[in-house]
Amino acid sequence: MMAIKHKRGTHHRDDSCCVDNLSDSTFNMIREIIYDRSGITLGENKQALVRARIAKRMRHLQIPGYSDYIDHVVNDASGGEIQHLVDAISTNVTSFYREPSHFDLMRKVIDEWIKSGIKSIRLWSAASSTGEEPYTMAIELLETIYNRRLDAKILATDISSRVLEICLRGEYTEDKIAPVPQPLRNKYFTKKKDNAKAIYSVNDSLRNLVIFRQFNLSSPPFPIRGPLDMIFCRNVMIYFDKKVRTSMVGEFLRLLKPGGYLMVGHAESITGLSSEFKCIKPSIYLRE
Repeated sequence: MMAIKHKRGTHHRDDSCCVDNLSDSTFNMIREIIYDRSGITLGENKQALVRARIAKRMRHLQIPGYSDYIDHVVNDASGGEIQHLVDAISTNVTSFYREPSHFDLMRKVIDEWIKSGIKSIRLWSAASSTGEEPYTMAIELLETIYNRRLDAKILATDISSRVLEICLRGEYTEDKIAPVPQPLRNKYFTKKKDNAKAIYSVNDSLRNLVIFRQFNLSSPPFPIRGPLDMIFCRNVMIYFDKKVRTSMVGEFLRLLKPGGYLMVGHAESITGLSSEFKCIKPSIYLRE
């Protein structure tokens, strides 16, 4: 899709000022803005989702019509409203210990690396969402290191500024923390009360291990200093077209050290995108 150049009043306006009216032309303009900004492809069947996702923002701004809102987005010189739009559209489904086989392999491989004499390790959670994935990685990394010396860091990135704020707070409700085994919950989180509701806050041992940054996976080259030992990019490539996926995998190849690992979601595959990754298990690839 091509970048948009738009001036107020030059596109078809919705017939109604009600927030539940989204014309096809305005929807297609939103699709183009989202693709150009984030690489996310919105199918034609996503119109109801888009309508629901941005209605809240429109009410906050007291903008009654979708075409008026898009005027506001493209005429905002600061670019801040485009970020609000991307935040609204981005899907952020995650949990602690999601797809646990990846963490099982992570512990096994890192333990072997430490025994072989590795002195440092760099991991990347490429779509960190609200933080459950990188904090799970941090827990498993610390449990694997135990009392051995290792220079370790985890980079966690997401395109959404809203979810990164949640990551930085590092506070999770009882239902969110439920997948974390109780001994690890006691070790790495502090329980507190917020209006009689239990909140679990990550301890400094986890916070000090993870660096959070805002990041657009559809805009190579990635400003990351490699080499990396392991990349988690799970359940995000399904939102991109083949062109963007191919570019992403090329960057993962560039950044991963030989013998490094790439984890994707169980519903995802990079088959046909690169010949230099070996699939060792479904959703787990070795950089040869």
